[in-house]
Amino acid sequence: MTSITVLGSGSIGTAVAGIGVAAGADVQVIDRDKAKAAAISSVTASEWGEPITGEIVVLALPYPAQASVAEQYASQLAGKIVVDPSNPVDFSTMDSALPQGAHSAAEQLANSLPDSKIVKAFNTDFAATLASRTNDGAPTTVMAASDSDEAKRALQTIVEKADLRFVDAGPLKRASYLEGFGALQMAVATSGGTQWTSGFKVVK
Repeated sequence: MTSITVLGSGSIGTAVAGIGVAAGADVQVIDRDKAKAAAISSVTASEWGEPITGEIVVLALPYPAQASVAEQYASQLAGKIVVDPSNPVDFSTMDSALPQGAHSAAEQLANSLPDSKIVKAFNTDFAATLASRTNDGAPTTVMAASDSDEAKRALQTIVEKADLRFVDAGPLKRASYLEGFGALQMAVATSGGTQWTSGFKVVK
């Protein structure tokens, strides 16, 4: 049985943990507020700093927090599949928050964690459609980019066991496209063009 650790119990972390539970995985949620993690059904709640138990680790944290968290947990993340669902957006302008010259948050993470298998995923869906696992009457689609086919297959198994659709978006360099797609959805929702409970629907 695959095991998953989710760092963070915000809306995305809670939704991804629910996907793991629905897929039949052992799910650990680590949060600075252990009570908040414990409120998520059918997971093992752990305090920040406790050992990571999952084979797949989802950094369900705001983009600015990722660098320090990656540094803190680097030794434990070596050899693991690390999923980055962040969208590096400056909320004051809705423009990119990446430093000049950076291509994507996921590629930055890969540089910080060279011994981990990095996957960009879960950033092109709002938490509501990940939690419900449906979008406009169809299974929510999770798009993923990674240089590791093994990592994408492991994530695909979880996603499909939870009755969502999985789309392989190619190598990690395409994370910049996924982050742009995620940022566009956020900008449109912020302006009132769409709702935070909806999102763009991917169809075959």
